[in-house]
Amino acid sequence: GRASNIKPIARHGSLLGETPARTANADPEASRAWIAPWRSLSTQQEHAASVGRGVALGCWRDDMMPAAAASAAQLDRAPRAARRACTAGRCAGLLPAAAPAPRAAAGACGRSRNACGSPAYMPSALTSGTARRRGAGAHLPTHSETRRMAVSGPLRATGAGVSAAHKDNTKPSDEVLEIWRRADAVCFDVDCTCTINDGLDLLAEFMGVGKECEDLTTQAMDGTIDLSKSLEDRLNIINCKPSDVKAFLKAYPPEARLEKGIAPFIKALQARGTKVYLISGGFRELMLPISRYLGVPPENIFANRMLWQWDDETQSPSKLVGFDTSEPTSRNQGKPEAIATIRNKFPYNTVVMIGDGATDLEAVQVTGGADLFIGYGGVVERPAVKAEADWFVTDYSVLEASLKRYKVAMIGYGAWASTAMTMVAKNALPESGHSLFEETVQMWVGDEDAEGGKLADVINQTHQNPNYLPGVDLGSNVVANADLLSAVDDADVLIFCAPLQQLRGICTKLVGKVKANTVAVSMIEGMRIPPEGPQLISETVSRFLNVDCSVLMGAHITTGIAEQELSEAVVAYNDRQHAAVLQKLFQRDYFHVELVPDVAGAELCGTLKNIVALAAGVVDGLGFGANTKSAIVRQGMDEMRRLSQELYPAVRDDTFLSSCGIADVMASCLAGPHRDVAMEYTKAVMAGQSTSIDAVRQAVLEDAGNLAGIVTAKEVVDILAKKGWEEKFPLFMTVQAIITGELQPSAVTRYAKVLQALPAAMHRDAAKPLKKGPTLAPYDITMTSDQ
Repeated sequence: GRASNIKPIARHGSLLGETPARTANADPEASRAWIAPWRSLSTQQEHAASVGRGVALGCWRDDMMPAAAASAAQLDRAPRAARRACTAGRCAGLLPAAAPAPRAAAGACGRSRNACGSPAYMPSALTSGTARRRGAGAHLPTHSETRRMAVSGPLRATGAGVSAAHKDNTKPSDEVLEIWRRADAVCFDVDCTCTINDGLDLLAEFMGVGKECEDLTTQAMDGTIDLSKSLEDRLNIINCKPSDVKAFLKAYPPEARLEKGIAPFIKALQARGTKVYLISGGFRELMLPISRYLGVPPENIFANRMLWQWDDETQSPSKLVGFDTSEPTSRNQGKPEAIATIRNKFPYNTVVMIGDGATDLEAVQVTGGADLFIGYGGVVERPAVKAEADWFVTDYSVLEASLKRYKVAMIGYGAWASTAMTMVAKNALPESGHSLFEETVQMWVGDEDAEGGKLADVINQTHQNPNYLPGVDLGSNVVANADLLSAVDDADVLIFCAPLQQLRGICTKLVGKVKANTVAVSMIEGMRIPPEGPQLISETVSRFLNVDCSVLMGAHITTGIAEQELSEAVVAYNDRQHAAVLQKLFQRDYFHVELVPDVAGAELCGTLKNIVALAAGVVDGLGFGANTKSAIVRQGMDEMRRLSQELYPAVRDDTFLSSCGIADVMASCLAGPHRDVAMEYTKAVMAGQSTSIDAVRQAVLEDAGNLAGIVTAKEVVDILAKKGWEEKFPLFMTVQAIITGELQPSAVTRYAKVLQALPAAMHRDAAKPLKKGPTLAPYDITMTSDQ
């Protein structure tokens, strides 16, 4: 454009030739006539344009583009998905809605409002990408969702054009780095990306026709000829037999063909739980040895297949007759099609494509493809691909070094927190194999004293917690800290394992002190009962700190885990990516961690099972056998499930069959502090001793810590009274009456009938407060053991 408020938007010249000079008030019909040839371009030409040839779609109407031109730096900060969301041609109604967006044009009007400061030219759903990724809190659809919106209809732009100057993409922007670090799956091209050469060209060289095929490969990778045509011509030139392929694979084993650093890089990704796929325009027959060497399963390979003519006499393949054109990688746009297939099968939020060629770049230019393209130039550097890549690297060690390392902090220092720290500390060490966490792990221990000085000092000197887990090494990389804010400073993962009664105070101090994208997990059993109703610990953490909070619950007794007995647990999650990080943080050979998408269900299992364990302890204290105990436990499990689903209807039935459900109930009812305290309390009461559950707790437990189940039983009865659900949950009501001394322990086996005899005053305080009136006389219940 010649006008001062219009700038050319093509980066690499025009596929259609020089662009006629136009001004902001140029004749629209003339501009339409100039752009008309674009409509008739073949699909292959459209893609060639989108990967580097560029199409100079200058603006012919001054209300089509933003009023102020953005700088190149501003354009580079715009989210890729937003840049692809709108095209100059489509804004003007010049391109069909399904046509691929020319990349240069997409850069012109598809920027976020943060990039150019103009909110008028994009829907708000498409303009908050940068803000959201930088913690502003605005919602942004996933990149694939944004692309789907991009092809749903024209978007109107306003103002003048922008200049798309070349960017330095050898260093990633903050946005690109964030997307890369959140990748659920990484898709690799193979030829000249994972290997130091093109497999088909190497086979051609092996067959003595290397030069003839090399030029065809270069043209296909640069986008100047159609991929299918290139494959067909090269196969015709090679004309190999099955025996030739076998001899080739023997002559060129995988270790001789792989690019430096690719094997350890893929291993590092897989160790972190990132799924790896190979998507190549090469041939599966040449690629299988490579995939086996890299540890990529065959089902994660998308590649072409050779077609063979079978000999009637030998009943074996004898002549190469072409390739299977039904494979998506046999044609242009095949790689985004393969990625779309992957995304339809698996719930990946973020997919990254790494490759060296034009067909790899297509992965981010078509709806349903990848969210990020990383160009690789370690083998061959293609200028058009480098110019259009979100990030361009020549060494895999750069990508491996950029993988996120999470800084971990433990908030808590009791027996369970210290036991968990033994696993966390080991998984943070480099020798764990996944390098997902920073080596040093902070542990908040409060201002507590220990023999020999302050607890924090003792732990840092001896690497043991003498107050709560004596004799067990926590790890030399654990740093105990008495200052809460110092312990959590800049933490990426917060583990909450403090006593329930301290939680609110802790969260209050942390308000505004944690990062917006912090991964939080609660290991605390219990619930709060604020005036508005019951609130789970995970909900408390989320509401105070505005972060997602998962929970770790399961069948584990602290002493058993400390002794490395086989144990298991679940991480219940809202965000699966967070759950995958937490699984890596806690899982050991002796401690298995399962992922469950039911935070409320898992947390209520861990909370309510303690009441069932108290009931089991009462049964054991009375000396009853397995029949009675199993009946009580079954009733307890049923009340756990029904109460959970009454409070949170979305709770899943299958959660109660996982480690946090039936397995945790079994472990807690067979052993553990709740069962042990209830059993000793029952024995003392039946022996005629005057005691309380709290006194027995202090005598039985070495650390005299609080029992969450005692608090939970009272909270649950409060909820039942407020809801009018007492008769629905007779065992829970009976257990609370027993541990408060209002019923004899023997009442546990008559829970259904005993409920009718319970005094209304037992849970009156939990219900609506009574009006002032005469004080009720004490209510005594005398029962024989038979009754």
